[in-house]
Amino acid sequence: MFDLSFYKGKKVLVTGHTGFKGSWLCRILVNAGADLTGYSLEAPTTPDLFSIAGLEGKMKSVIGDIRDFDKLKAVFEETQPEIVLHLAAQPIVRDSYKDPRYTYETNVMGTVNIMECVRLFPCVKSMLNVTTDKVYKNNEWCWGYREDEPLDGFDPYSNSKSCSELVTHSYKNSFFNDREIAISTARAGNVIGGGDFANDRIIPDCVRAMKDGRVIGVRNPYSTRPYQHVLEPLFVYLMIAAKQYEDASYAGYYNVGPDECDCVTTGELVDLFCKHWGSEASWENQAEKNAPHEANFLKLDCSKIKSVFGWKPTWHIDECVEMTCRFSRIWLENGNIPEEMDKEIKAFIGE
Repeated sequence: MFDLSFYKGKKVLVTGHTGFKGSWLCRILVNAGADLTGYSLEAPTTPDLFSIAGLEGKMKSVIGDIRDFDKLKAVFEETQPEIVLHLAAQPIVRDSYKDPRYTYETNVMGTVNIMECVRLFPCVKSMLNVTTDKVYKNNEWCWGYREDEPLDGFDPYSNSKSCSELVTHSYKNSFFNDREIAISTARAGNVIGGGDFANDRIIPDCVRAMKDGRVIGVRNPYSTRPYQHVLEPLFVYLMIAAKQYEDASYAGYYNVGPDECDCVTTGELVDLFCKHWGSEASWENQAEKNAPHEANFLKLDCSKIKSVFGWKPTWHIDECVEMTCRFSRIWLENGNIPEEMDKEIKAFIGE
């Protein structure tokens, strides 16, 4: 595990800080002593993790649209960030079918706006664009995709993130070859963990069913995904951004996913949830006819990041689900969420 003390006093800008991953990332950075600014829309769910994560007064939170270039530029002007972590996105596949135009505006032009600000402000030394495992042209084959595979996501969300990758590559090649700045992208698998309240995600659906005393409905129990705890990719993002800040040769394009043994079907994931939640949890197949297309089989080959950084996953899927159930019970019982987040972060880094 790399040393988080690198971030103490560093000026860091996180976009999408009010989301699920963004809130966890901000909690880590606040604890590490970063001079932290977040730029995002209001939290996308009710309830939301950012509001209960104990971050108020510990960071600068700017509410703004990533599509609003002038406002974003003003934040860069004011805060002069050294490190930019770009997480802001429309992240839901099924929502991208409902509103593809908004999805493309946010995920593509939002990336253009970020890269343009990075171009205009030489204070930035390290920039990471967080995309997704779904950027690849998915052939539904049984081996993991590597970083040099074709980028061609099928649905509007996946395709917009493919475009976000290409925008980043173009800016990097066109404007930054003669500047002291390192730029990378990270393509992460599906994340789970406490505090995710999004619609159309399986673990939040499970928690809502437990809250309401219902049987869990599973739309596609046979789809295989690379599930990992939310802290896994977040620590990788922080590691990449820190390492390339110190040595630009680390900049590149990286898959971030679990070991092959943790690529499970949705049905297997829900079985684990039921095991750790207890006897009151059960599920049923609620496959929808004429549902929007979603990939059935998707895995990542993470050999590159393991080779370059000596990284390996910390928690296996059973531990990930156990932690998620514990957090969710604490939330349902109105427990101390910042304390639980810090406990999980310390457990993850071995303290």
